[in-house]
Amino acid sequence: MTGSLRLRYSPCMRLAFMGTPDFAVPTLDALLAAGHEVVAVYTQPPRPGGRRGKELTPSPVHKRAEAAGIEVRTPERLRGAEEQAAFAALDLDVAVVAAYGLILPEPILNAPRHGCLNVHASLLPRWRGAAPIQRAILAGDDKTGVCIMQMEKGLDTGPVFACRETEIGRKTAGELTVELAGIGGALMVEVLERFDVMTAVPQPEDGVTYAHKIEKAEARLDFTQSAEAVERQVRAFTPLPGAWFEHDGERVKVLHATVFKLGSQGAGAEPGQVVDGPLVIACGRTGLILPIIVQRAGKGPMTVDELLRGFPIPRGTVLA
Repeated sequence: MTGSLRLRYSPCMRLAFMGTPDFAVPTLDALLAAGHEVVAVYTQPPRPGGRRGKELTPSPVHKRAEAAGIEVRTPERLRGAEEQAAFAALDLDVAVVAAYGLILPEPILNAPRHGCLNVHASLLPRWRGAAPIQRAILAGDDKTGVCIMQMEKGLDTGPVFACRETEIGRKTAGELTVELAGIGGALMVEVLERFDVMTAVPQPEDGVTYAHKIEKAEARLDFTQSAEAVERQVRAFTPLPGAWFEHDGERVKVLHATVFKLGSQGAGAEPGQVVDGPLVIACGRTGLILPIIVQRAGKGPMTVDELLRGFPIPRGTVLA
């Protein structure tokens, strides 16, 4: 889709909502509260979960839609003619998408009268892709935000109707996700309410970055980085998957940490070496990192003092 795009005004839209995780729920709630007619919800199929890890667990969006009495559809994919025909038969004004988890083929994108609008958790064109919140924190960005975008075939390449910024500060990915989810729901409702004056603007060609999916190996703390980068790892992977180091064959997650400037106690220490109590760790290039809240496997979050009482990590230990 090229050029600007102006949408025809409609006070109440007939729409489908497509989303899966907790991030998407506030947008669904906002649409319902605004009086839009949500005729169907598309979400990922139930996955194994629960206490035993075997029971099929519906997604957060699935649960919310059922509670609201909305039809829920959980196709594995949307490339089949039958699924595409069922979607087209809904006769939609628009489809609203928020972290759905499936690529939408062109017949789906083009079926609603006004296409598909996406809630994307970054300031496009920066951080297109799967993990924009974590990538923004890891990169040390000062701010991020939410964009409402017209979806097209490319990966988060469509024109943008509206953006709203927020400062990242010392927020974790979990905290930022909750904040951006609320912003996204409110902003989507504003866009739908102002169809008569909203014009989607093409994204600039400069400043494009890609937020690639987070790999499990990235959550292992890399003490060869600066202390600031290590602290960003902690925030980017809190609460999930949890940044961690290993000691005596056991992983210890770090849920909160603070940075120390390099002092005499860190002079000559190798990255990952415990140089002072209770658990001051040397990092590469500059600085020291002090975990504040940690978690052992099978246990709840605890302070570092609580950890060390039952799991000593002596000064001089080199963590990896």
